[in-house]
Amino acid sequence: MFNAFLWGLLATSSLIIGGLIASRFSLSKKTIGIIMGFGAGTLISAISYELIFESVQIARKSGFPALGFFTGAFTFYFADLLIGKLGAGKSSSGEAAQHSKLIIPMVLAIILDGVPESIVIGLGLFEGGAVSLAMLVAVFVSNLPEAIAGSTGMKQDGWSMKKIILLWSFIALICSLSTVAGFSLFTNASPHGLAFIQSFAGGAILMMLANSMIPEAYEQGGKLAGVATVLGFFLSVSMIILENS
Repeated sequence: MFNAFLWGLLATSSLIIGGLIASRFSLSKKTIGIIMGFGAGTLISAISYELIFESVQIARKSGFPALGFFTGAFTFYFADLLIGKLGAGKSSSGEAAQHSKLIIPMVLAIILDGVPESIVIGLGLFEGGAVSLAMLVAVFVSNLPEAIAGSTGMKQDGWSMKKIILLWSFIALICSLSTVAGFSLFTNASPHGLAFIQSFAGGAILMMLANSMIPEAYEQGGKLAGVATVLGFFLSVSMIILENS
């Protein structure tokens, strides 16, 4: 169980690292966009092969993978709309507003997809005795630009470095505990339940990618963000192939 917590903490430690980087250094928009594109590519691969494909395999001829997928997608969609409306009353202008508008969807995305992702990591540790390297890297790499972008907005809004790191540490702790939950609480779940959890994560991540991460990656990184996305996808798929060969 303690090992599951450590693996979850390792996967989400990039949130804290991203917060530290953004607090101490001023990265260019292009750099953040390229990193974000790379992270998006690794996540697209993880959605396809580590989450959705596996959920279909373990719950064949049932509707649970599709149910989980759409539930996760629309959970993110409606929660994003709701929290976006709650934050719409705050006035800001210029570049600060451009950064600030990312804080809510990015933090929301990390919580909504980070918790199921961490549960999936814990489940994999229980079932196979080892963590999927591709899933671990995808979570780690994708969290890094999200934390950098979110922290940049927080810094623009006047957040102190201590406050930023505390926020990411709290989210990382939640996700790490979710890994323990995946290792211990869901081990007796039915195949349909496991398929629902995995596909829920896939739907939430894909909605986040389409609505927040990929558009922002292109806006900031330009066409190089697309190149980085392709490279991230290729790296993640290569690791999956090596793991299963």
